[in-house]
Amino acid sequence: MTEKLEVKVKKLFWILLLILCPLVLLYALLLRCRRGAKWPEGLKGVRFAHRGLHHQPDAPENSLAAFRAAVENGYGAELDIHLMKDGNLAVIHDSSLIRTAGADVEVEDLTAEELKQYRLEGTDETIPLFEEVLEIFDGKTPLVVELKCERGNYNALAAAACEMLDRYHVTYCIESFDPRALIWLKNNRPEIIRGQLSGDLMESDSKQSKLTLWILQHLFMNCLARPDFIAFDHKHRDESAELKFCRVVYGVQEVSWTIRSEEKARELEEDGCLIIFEKFGKKI
Repeated sequence: MTEKLEVKVKKLFWILLLILCPLVLLYALLLRCRRGAKWPEGLKGVRFAHRGLHHQPDAPENSLAAFRAAVENGYGAELDIHLMKDGNLAVIHDSSLIRTAGADVEVEDLTAEELKQYRLEGTDETIPLFEEVLEIFDGKTPLVVELKCERGNYNALAAAACEMLDRYHVTYCIESFDPRALIWLKNNRPEIIRGQLSGDLMESDSKQSKLTLWILQHLFMNCLARPDFIAFDHKHRDESAELKFCRVVYGVQEVSWTIRSEEKARELEEDGCLIIFEKFGKKI
């Protein structure tokens, strides 16, 4: 190598280094998670039944029967909550009741009294209020509570959820796809273990822009929400460099959803993941 060429190579190396170093630092800062949060005793070391233990014909998802079955079999549960127009909290996954109750109405437009008119999946089970579910888990197994933010209600929903949880002796953590709800928790209830939900969001049917979904899929709002755990779709966990970075660099807890076999559950638990599962496990 000639002297001139060697000088050019060294110069190019330093230019690339000066460009790459800030980019790597920015990447690390965007993915920043919280370290050292104290997890409540009993929140780890248990499996969480997705929307309750609902792989039974008389116990539809997010029903009181499914939640009782989870507790009776020693499982925790993952559940979804929505803020209704009267300030009450409904436990249901979709905002629309078409899939679960066959009604063309959104739960945010209902009161607690109106909610009880609808039946889940053709059974006698009604859509429960959050306090009805908390009574089942009071002093028993833990919960993963997902905040289903709609119509910009992330602050109000987070505040209402915390107020209700304060009334019961339930071990829990809170998660959401919407980092704004987690930011509220960080600023107002930092003692609560909080988690960012993510996965292959670009393929979802969300109404959010592709740019927003791309940012959320790659966990680039962590810098503002500072999550204690990442709840990631297990089918795409190996594709996420950001999830691996958060685990290795920040030591964040991974929660895997939704697992549908004992074999996969054990594999992920061996890798240190907490498990949200459905369609297998003990039955009543």
